[in-house]
Amino acid sequence: MRHQKKAFKLGRTAEHRKALLANQVCALIEHQRIKTTLAKAKAVRPLAEKMVTLGKKGSIHARRNALATLRHKTAVKKLFDQIAPRSTDRNGGYTRIVRLGQRKSDSAPMAFIEWVDAAQVAEEKAAEEKGAKTKKEKPVQAKEPAPEPKESAPMPAEESKPKRRGWLGRKPRDAEK
Repeated sequence: MRHQKKAFKLGRTAEHRKALLANQVCALIEHQRIKTTLAKAKAVRPLAEKMVTLGKKGSIHARRNALATLRHKTAVKKLFDQIAPRSTDRNGGYTRIVRLGQRKSDSAPMAFIEWVDAAQVAEEKAAEEKGAKTKKEKPVQAKEPAPEPKESAPMPAEESKPKRRGWLGRKPRDAEK
């Protein structure tokens, strides 16, 4: 019996599982949201939360521990510089799992795993871009009207084609009405 043993083995060897989870966390850090199976999302969540906790500590030792786990320098840099600082007021619960339904091919339950504050960051970014666009607007210059094309000889009117008959020489149903 497996009482009190919460281990997500995911049908892989230990090394393959560690590599998979590290890659998933790096993808989550890079893209802010990833689509994966529900079992993988549930397995990724604890590791992602631990990495954010290390990022909140901010020490060199914590950075080295994160790098040893994730093995991706740019992901660790983004974690410590962008993701962890915006989670300073939160004590855990940095990620959210949103169930999506079944995958078409094998009917596996799918889910999004994302940062809880990702929507807030996206809104702030959109507001910054909107503000930048209004500042950069240039006065519209009046363009010269395009020269009108010269009229050529009128095209001959196309003759209407007789309506095609349907299968076996019958008239189509909409022709009867």
